[in-house]
Amino acid sequence: MKIRKGDTVLVISGPDKGAQGEVIEAYPTRDKVLVSGVNRIKKHVANSTPERGASSGGIVTQEAPIHVSNVMLVDEEGTPTRVGYRFDEDGKKVRISRRTGKDI
Repeated sequence: MKIRKGDTVLVISGPDKGAQGEVIEAYPTRDKVLVSGVNRIKKHVANSTPERGASSGGIVTQEAPIHVSNVMLVDEEGTPTRVGYRFDEDGKKVRISRRTGKDI
Protein backbone atom coordinates (compact mmCIF):
# COMPACT_ATOMS: atom_id res chain seq x y z
CA MET A 1 0.00 0.00 0.00
CA LYS A 2 1.44 3.36 -1.04
CA ILE A 3 -0.27 5.50 1.63
CA ARG A 4 1.29 5.51 5.10
CA LYS A 5 0.54 6.87 8.55
CA GLY A 6 1.25 10.61 8.74
CA ASP A 7 0.63 11.31 5.03
CA THR A 8 -1.70 14.12 4.01
CA VAL A 9 -4.33 12.84 1.61
CA LEU A 10 -7.20 14.21 -0.49
CA VAL A 11 -10.48 12.30 -0.73
CA ILE A 12 -11.26 11.86 -4.45
CA SER A 13 -14.63 10.07 -4.27
CA GLY A 14 -17.54 9.49 -1.94
CA PRO A 15 -19.56 11.80 0.30
CA ASP A 16 -16.42 13.53 1.65
CA LYS A 17 -14.97 14.25 -1.82
CA GLY A 18 -12.55 17.20 -1.73
CA ALA A 19 -11.73 16.90 1.98
CA GLN A 20 -8.09 16.78 3.10
CA GLY A 21 -6.74 15.17 6.24
CA GLU A 22 -3.84 13.35 7.81
CA VAL A 23 -3.72 9.56 7.88
CA ILE A 24 -4.11 8.50 11.52
CA GLU A 25 -3.73 4.79 10.88
CA ALA A 26 -3.23 2.48 7.89
CA TYR A 27 -4.64 -1.03 7.53
CA PRO A 28 -2.63 -2.66 4.70
CA THR A 29 -4.32 -6.07 4.95
CA ARG A 30 -7.75 -4.48 4.45
CA ASP A 31 -6.55 -1.75 2.02
CA LYS A 32 -8.11 0.96 4.21
CA VAL A 33 -6.86 4.12 5.92
CA LEU A 34 -8.20 6.17 8.82
CA VAL A 35 -8.15 9.88 7.91
CA SER A 36 -8.70 12.66 10.46
CA GLY A 37 -11.93 14.58 9.90
CA VAL A 38 -13.13 12.32 7.06
CA ASN A 39 -15.88 9.66 7.02
CA ARG A 40 -17.15 10.56 10.49
CA ILE A 41 -19.75 8.23 11.99
CA LYS A 42 -21.78 8.21 15.20
CA LYS A 43 -21.17 5.19 17.38
CA HIS A 44 -23.07 4.16 20.50
CA VAL A 45 -20.54 3.31 23.21
CA ALA A 46 -21.17 1.69 26.60
CA ASN A 47 -20.00 3.48 29.76
CA SER A 48 -17.37 0.86 30.57
CA THR A 49 -15.77 0.71 27.11
CA PRO A 50 -12.85 3.11 26.49
CA GLU A 51 -13.21 4.03 22.82
CA ARG A 52 -11.33 6.45 20.54
CA GLY A 53 -12.72 9.94 21.21
CA ALA A 54 -14.87 8.89 24.18
CA SER A 55 -14.17 9.82 27.78
CA SER A 56 -17.36 8.10 28.95
CA GLY A 57 -20.28 6.32 27.32
CA GLY A 58 -22.96 7.66 25.02
CA ILE A 59 -23.04 8.59 21.35
CA VAL A 60 -19.54 9.28 20.04
CA THR A 61 -18.58 10.82 16.69
CA GLN A 62 -15.40 9.28 15.29
CA GLU A 63 -13.66 8.53 12.01
CA ALA A 64 -14.28 5.28 10.15
CA PRO A 65 -11.79 3.68 7.74
CA ILE A 66 -12.01 4.63 4.07
CA HIS A 67 -10.74 2.53 1.15
CA VAL A 68 -7.28 3.53 -0.07
CA SER A 69 -8.52 3.80 -3.67
CA ASN A 70 -10.71 6.74 -2.63
CA VAL A 71 -7.77 8.88 -1.44
CA MET A 72 -4.82 10.50 -3.20
CA LEU A 73 -1.55 11.62 -1.62
CA VAL A 74 -0.91 15.38 -1.40
CA ASP A 75 2.73 16.40 -1.98
CA GLU A 76 4.69 19.26 -0.36
CA GLU A 77 3.31 21.77 -2.87
CA GLY A 78 -0.26 20.93 -1.85
CA THR A 79 -1.27 19.23 -5.10
CA PRO A 80 -2.59 15.67 -5.30
CA THR A 81 -0.26 13.16 -6.91
CA ARG A 82 0.11 9.47 -7.59
CA VAL A 83 2.88 7.57 -5.83
CA GLY A 84 5.70 5.67 -7.49
CA TYR A 85 8.84 3.93 -6.28
CA ARG A 86 12.52 4.03 -7.15
CA PHE A 87 15.71 2.69 -5.61
CA ASP A 88 18.26 5.19 -4.28
CA GLU A 89 22.07 4.85 -4.28
CA ASP A 90 22.03 2.66 -1.16
CA GLY A 91 19.51 0.28 -2.71
CA LYS A 92 16.63 1.43 -0.51
CA LYS A 93 13.13 1.72 -1.94
CA VAL A 94 11.97 5.36 -1.91
CA ARG A 95 8.51 6.76 -2.66
CA ILE A 96 8.40 9.43 -5.37
CA SER A 97 5.75 11.82 -6.64
CA ARG A 98 4.60 10.81 -10.12
CA ARG A 99 3.65 14.43 -10.81
CA THR A 100 6.99 16.07 -9.99
CA GLY A 101 9.40 13.13 -9.79
CA LYS A 102 10.69 14.30 -6.38
CA ASP A 103 11.10 12.11 -3.30
CA ILE A 104 8.24 12.09 -0.83
